[in-house]
Amino acid sequence: MERATKQQVGIKALTRDELAAEFEKIGLPKFRVKQVYQWLYQKGAHSYDEMTNLSLPLRQQLATAYPLFFPEIVKKQVSADGTRKYLLRLADGALVETVAMPTKTRLSACVSTQAGCPMRCAFCATGRNGYTRSLGCGEIVDQVNVIAQDFGQRVTNVVLMGQGEPFLNYDATLEAMKIMNDKDALEIGARHITVSTCGILPQIRRFAKEPEQFTLAVSLHSAVQETRDRIMPGVRQYDLVRLREALISYGESTGRRPTYEYALMGGINDSNEEMRALVDFTRHTLCHVNLIQLNAVKGSSIKPSTPERLQAFKRALEAAGVEVTLRESRGADIDAACGQLKQRARVR
Repeated sequence: MERATKQQVGIKALTRDELAAEFEKIGLPKFRVKQVYQWLYQKGAHSYDEMTNLSLPLRQQLATAYPLFFPEIVKKQVSADGTRKYLLRLADGALVETVAMPTKTRLSACVSTQAGCPMRCAFCATGRNGYTRSLGCGEIVDQVNVIAQDFGQRVTNVVLMGQGEPFLNYDATLEAMKIMNDKDALEIGARHITVSTCGILPQIRRFAKEPEQFTLAVSLHSAVQETRDRIMPGVRQYDLVRLREALISYGESTGRRPTYEYALMGGINDSNEEMRALVDFTRHTLCHVNLIQLNAVKGSSIKPSTPERLQAFKRALEAAGVEVTLRESRGADIDAACGQLKQRARVR
C-alpha cells in the first residue's frame, strides 16, 4: 500500500529519524527535534502557535515547510456503557473512526491505520465504504491524543483494531506504535499496545523480529479454509497451514503468545465442525483465543451466533487446554463495536 505523503499529512508523515534529517537539512540544531517531537505527541499540539519555547520566526518557518494538522472531530457519540466513538476528518478530508473504552482503572483506545479497508471481510462494515488511503504514523497517534484530550486523562492501552489492515501499512503502523511507547511521547508500555492483522504472513514474520514487546492479535474467524476464504477474501493467498506455522514460529521466537480473534456468526462458523477445527488449530500452541459474539451490521445478512454456541466453543477450547476469553462487546448501541466501524458522513 502507498505511504501517506507530506502533502496529505504534513509533518505527521515523518518518523522521528526523518524529522531529524529534515531539520539537519535546514540547519536546525539537534535539540529542536526533541522539542518539536514532544509538542507533537507528548503535548498533542494543534498548531505551531502552541510551541512557546520556539521563536516566532522559527514557528513560521516550520509552518510553511512542514504544515501541522490535528484531526477535526466531525461527530462524537457516547454509548450507554461509557464508550465514545469519534468520526475524525484528517487534513486532506479523509475520514476515520476511532473508539475510546473507559473503565475504572484504564482508558483504552481502538485506533484506525487506514481510511477504509481493502480486505473486504464479509462481516465487517468498514470495507463497504471502500478504501481511501493509508494513514501516516502521526495520524495514527493523533487518534490517541484526541481521546486523551477529550477525556482529560492519559490513555493506558491501545489496540490497532479500527479501520484498515495495519500490516498493509506496516511501516507507518510500527512507527506509530514506537511513538506511543516513546518516553518523549505517549509513554504507553509496549505490552499495552496490540496490533491486529487478518493474517498477512510476510509482515507477521517481520513483526516477530522487531525488538519491542508489542503484542499481536490475528483475526481468525474460521479454522476451516473454505469458510475463511469465503468470509475473508482479502487473505485467500495465505492459507491456514502456513498461517499456523508462522504463528507458532512467532511464539517460539518472541516468547509472546498471539491472540486469535474469533467472532461467531450464526450458521457460518459456529457449527461443531468449525469448533473442532478451531480446537485443532489452537491445541498445543502458545496462544489465547478471544471469542466474540458478532456485532450485527445494518444491511448485512450475517447474523450473530447464540450465547449458547459461544459457551460451547469456550468449553471445547478449555477442555483442550487452550486459554480462552469471552470478549465483552462495548459500544454496540452507537455502532462502535468490533466490525461496526465505517465512515458515515460525507466530506464537505
